Amino acid sequence: MKKFSVLKGIERMGNLLPNPATLFLIFSLLVLLFSFLGNLLGWQATHPATHETIEVINLLSREGFHRILLGMVDNYTGFAPLGIVMVAILGIGIAESSGLIGAVIRLMVLKSPNRLITFVIVLAGVLSNIASDLGYILIIPIGGIIFHSMGKHPIAGLAAAFAGVSGGFSANLAIGTIDPLLAGLSTESARILDPDYYVLPTANYYFMAASTFLIAIVSTWITYRFVEPFLGEYTGDVPPEKIESLSPTEKKALWWTLGILSIWIAILIAGLYPPNGFLRAQNGSILHSPVLKGFIGMLFLVASTLGITYGVVVGKFKSDRDVVNGMNASFKSLISFLVLVFFAAQFVAFFKWSNLGLIIAIKGSALLQQANLGLIPLIVLFVLFAAILNLFMGSASAKWAILGPVFVPVFMLLGYSPELSQAIFRIGDSVTNVISPMMSFFALIIVYFEKYDKNAGIGTLVSTMLPYTIAFFVLWTALLIVWVWLGIPLGPGSGVYYRAN
Repeated sequence: MKKFSVLKGIERMGNLLPNPATLFLIFSLLVLLFSFLGNLLGWQATHPATHETIEVINLLSREGFHRILLGMVDNYTGFAPLGIVMVAILGIGIAESSGLIGAVIRLMVLKSPNRLITFVIVLAGVLSNIASDLGYILIIPIGGIIFHSMGKHPIAGLAAAFAGVSGGFSANLAIGTIDPLLAGLSTESARILDPDYYVLPTANYYFMAASTFLIAIVSTWITYRFVEPFLGEYTGDVPPEKIESLSPTEKKALWWTLGILSIWIAILIAGLYPPNGFLRAQNGSILHSPVLKGFIGMLFLVASTLGITYGVVVGKFKSDRDVVNGMNASFKSLISFLVLVFFAAQFVAFFKWSNLGLIIAIKGSALLQQANLGLIPLIVLFVLFAAILNLFMGSASAKWAILGPVFVPVFMLLGYSPELSQAIFRIGDSVTNVISPMMSFFALIIVYFEKYDKNAGIGTLVSTMLPYTIAFFVLWTALLIVWVWLGIPLGPGSGVYYRAN
């Protein structure tokens, strides 16, 4: 179809690229080359917060070569998604091999109207951000399984879930760990002009709660209108999960599993609700408690106990060997991911060590600041700049540590609050997550796609997710502009306007 010719072209060009592992190797070599050229030509920038001069580090020097050799193993084993995925997949492997996940999926499909499934999957993806990286490990693959079981293209299900988890990263109905982190950086940036200013962790809560439904609705529409027609009918050789009514034994097993889940919920409430609860952090915080910061560990414990319970009741697990075999089987799906991550980890490390990403961010923000635009053009360009920068730097806090000291004072001088500049940044930082190779789980998403299409590559991923990025950029930015125009508070005690004392 003509309307998808551009996306098909992007897919074809993207898939002409080498294997993703090879591509990350090429990227790594290019970073080494540019680190040499940048150092030779004296590329540098002044950090807006620390006023430190940042220079390009030559990784092709004697010291750089030593660092590459000494850091190669640590880059790999210390790459954040690697350990997260491996631990989580052990618990999920037990739940999957027991038949629990399949039973829950069947129940969801049988009980939910078809037209609500996509919305529910996206919304679950957005809300999963409160629980660390749960969405990447659990929600996204389940999205593919559910779509496949309903006769839809499984990659469309992966895409819808991915859009919610990653494209809607900052949106949520609850305060997550990213909120106090960004608020702290915003406070420091605001105090450049106003030494007594304080940005609350709930600074953007109202706007982000409303954004949750925007992301879910827009993602559902994009999936129906563009992604499913673009992908067409699934012709791969991966068999779908059979959607059959649950047997009496399976229903009994689910009730037992629900009982164990209730015990876990009771433990969490007992540990988190009291001010001195045993699951709270040392300072009494819930956001920094081991339950949230170590959610992958909790996921392993909960998923494995629920899986074992279900497996024993239905007769799937007759001994410990069956449980271990389920864990072993789950690791077979990680082989290509383990190879890909090695090269991705080196690329990310080299980019960080060379200071290339840092200098790009500083220079770009300075140019945007000097443009001297009105508020709405500045909002649009700031979102666009943060979105482009997200393709080069993965960490939201690292980017805001650079951009905050520049843009927070700029908006304050224009009469707009630090909370507003933070909200603008969060939109830009989210919308390109789904097409950014610097996003930590990008390699894992490619592996999910390859499960259903062995020829899938970066081109397939980018062309599938690009409509979400464009829609999020336009509509999420438009929502913020309307929000500012109406003067609605961004969060409790956090207005749009700033008035100097």
